[in-house]
Amino acid sequence: MSGRSVVGGPERAGQRDIAVGAGFEAVFLDPVGRMVQQRWADAAVTVAFEELDPVSAFPAVPGRRWGPGLWWSATTGRHMSAGSNAMRAQLMVLDRDPMVVGLAGRPVRVLWRDGRGRVRSWVPQIFARYKDGTGMLADCPSHPEAGGERALEAAEVVAEACAQVGLVYRRLERLDEVVEANVKWLAGYRHPRHRGRTGLLDRVVEAFTQPRPLIEGVEAVGDPIEVLPVAFHALWHGQLNVALDVPLHARALVRAPASGVSGDGLGLPCGEGAGSNDVEGIGGAGAGCGEVR
Repeated sequence: MSGRSVVGGPERAGQRDIAVGAGFEAVFLDPVGRMVQQRWADAAVTVAFEELDPVSAFPAVPGRRWGPGLWWSATTGRHMSAGSNAMRAQLMVLDRDPMVVGLAGRPVRVLWRDGRGRVRSWVPQIFARYKDGTGMLADCPSHPEAGGERALEAAEVVAEACAQVGLVYRRLERLDEVVEANVKWLAGYRHPRHRGRTGLLDRVVEAFTQPRPLIEGVEAVGDPIEVLPVAFHALWHGQLNVALDVPLHARALVRAPASGVSGDGLGLPCGEGAGSNDVEGIGGAGAGCGEVR
């Protein structure tokens, strides 16, 4: 990996120990924890941002009810940093998206010079890698004006930087409250331990070959105490589908997806530069990656 080592911690990026030319630059931690600065055009195509640690820590703001923490990703099988409730909700959606193969929190700082020649920088909250090799940098504002004018201006610049190298940038909209609650519930069953004993998951999926209420399919397989967690696991991973824009309940209509199709239309943007489909999904996150209800 070529690039310049940067003296000092990530909070100093953009100050006197950073040299920024006319174009965009990237600052990130290499696999052994050294701070590296590299031309953005080079870093974006050679660095696996989804495998990197945060280039700077998420801030802990006094008075907030929820601070920075860790999210265990079913996609990657490891923990990643999360900085807010809004970000965690978006991570849940990305983690369910079958098109997403990699996730990281704050892995890269983008540097540029403004019109007055001053060095500016921004660290997007999420990087997602898709199956087709494309990637998305994203922020997760709690409301459209979150971060103020600086955040909105940075969003425009980072979007331009991403467009130059075939990535996309998004300020992801907050999820609908019902959708968020449903995904949060299913996320509790994302770990492989909820697959149950050998063969049980296949039996659960088979029970919903024809659409039927959740509890009916579960009881057809066995004891709900044993089977329900497996059904929720299948719903998380798209092996079963259910409408998530209404509250999840025992009589909710569940079905196995059509052959070759997984997911329930709650994916994040999969359009230009971020996947293969371009269909409208449930909730406010953008285009979906699967079946639309």
